[in-house]
Amino acid sequence: MRKQKSPRFISNLTRNTLALIMAGGRGERLKHLTRWRAKPAVPFGGKFRIIDFPLSNCINSGIRRIGVLTQYKSHSLNLHIQRGWGHLRGEFGEFVELLPAQQRIEASWYAGTADSIYQNLDIIRAHSPEHVLILAGDHIYKMDYGEMLAKHVNDNVDITVGCIGVPIEQASAFGVMGVEKDLRIHSFDEKPEHPEPIPDKPDQALCSMGIYIFNTDLLFELLIRDADTPNSSHDFGKDIIPHAIKKYHVSAYPYTDARSGIQAYWRDVGTVDSFWAANLELIGVTPELNLYDDEWPIWTSQEQLPPAKFIFDDDDRRGMAVDSMVSGGCIISGARVCHSLLFSNVTIDNYTNVDSSVILPDVTIGKNCRIYHAIIDKGCEIPDGTIIGKNEEDDKKRFYVSPNGVVLVTPEMLGQVVHYVR
Repeated sequence: MRKQKSPRFISNLTRNTLALIMAGGRGERLKHLTRWRAKPAVPFGGKFRIIDFPLSNCINSGIRRIGVLTQYKSHSLNLHIQRGWGHLRGEFGEFVELLPAQQRIEASWYAGTADSIYQNLDIIRAHSPEHVLILAGDHIYKMDYGEMLAKHVNDNVDITVGCIGVPIEQASAFGVMGVEKDLRIHSFDEKPEHPEPIPDKPDQALCSMGIYIFNTDLLFELLIRDADTPNSSHDFGKDIIPHAIKKYHVSAYPYTDARSGIQAYWRDVGTVDSFWAANLELIGVTPELNLYDDEWPIWTSQEQLPPAKFIFDDDDRRGMAVDSMVSGGCIISGARVCHSLLFSNVTIDNYTNVDSSVILPDVTIGKNCRIYHAIIDKGCEIPDGTIIGKNEEDDKKRFYVSPNGVVLVTPEMLGQVVHYVR
C-alpha cells in the first residue's frame, strides 16, 4: 500500500529549504541605469525594486530562510533590503541575510554564479537545509516555489531547473535545454549560437529561468568538484549543469499558470527596451502581471508618502493623468501625463506633456517640457522647456537612445550630481 503524504507535505518542504538569491550582477545591458546600482536594485513597477519579486515569491511560497548574495555596487540594494525586509522573525528561524563577497577563500571576489554559492558553503552548512533553491535576483515574475519543490521530491530527481519557452530567435541570450519526453534534460548549452528547438514547437527553445533546486549534499559535491576543476568559469549554466546531466537525474520544470496551463508571466528586464516595455505593460487594462493581486502580493520597503495630487483645471493648464499609473507623493501641476508610469515623489510643472514614459522616483520636471518614449532616472531635474524623444539626433547628443528609440536620461547627462544612494 502506497504511503499517503502528510497534509503539510509542501509546507514541510518549504520550511526545510534555504533560498539563495544571486544579486551581484552588473546588469551592463541596462546601460546607465546600473552605473550606480546593481541590477536587482533598479526600481520597477512604480514603487518596487526588481529584487522584491524573487523575495516576495519566497515569502509567499513559505520559504522564509533567504540569503541574498551581493557584490557589484550593492549599497542601495543593502539599504533597501534592510529597510523593507527586516520584518521576518528571527525567533521563528526566519531571516533575509545579506551575503556579500567576503573574500573568505583566497581573498577573491565572486568569480561566477557557482563560485558565489561555493564561497558560502559554511553558511549553508550551518543552516542545514534539505534542499537549496537558487534564484536569479533580476527577473520579474510571480511563482510558487512550493509546487516546484513538490515535483522535485515526488519525481525523486537530483536537480530541477525552472524553464520557459522562448522564441527561437531570442533564445541565444539564455541557457537552452534539450529534454526527453519525461522532461529529463539531456543537453544544456549556455547562450548557443544555434539554439535547439523544442521537439513539438520548432519556433521555440526551452530556456533556463536561472532557478535551480538541489539536494543539498549533491550541491556541495558539485561545487567542490567545480572549484577544483582547472579552467572552469564557475558558472551554473556553463559548468555545473552540463556536468551534472551526464551523471545525475536533472529535470526541467516548465513554468506554467496553474489555472490555464499556459506559460506564465516572466520577464528578463535586462535591456533598456525590455525595461521600458515591461513597466508600461503594467498600465494596461488587464496586464499579465497583476500588481493588485491580494493572493500573491509583492512586498517592498514602504515609504510614508502623501497621496498623489493633481492641481489646476483651467482650459490651458489642467493637471491630469490618463491611461497611466501614478505613485504616492506625486504632484501633477497643470501638466498632462498619458500612457506613462510615475514612481514616487515625481513633480511635473505647468504646461508639460509626458507620454509613453517611465519616470523613476524623485524626479522634477519643469514647465513647458515635452517628454516622449523616455526613461527618466531617479533624481533628475528636467529644466523648463526641455524636449526629449522628438528628435533622435538631438537626443543622441545628450542622452542614451536605445535600439528601439527609448531615450534614457540620468542626472549625469544633465550635468547634475546626485549625492544620495540610488
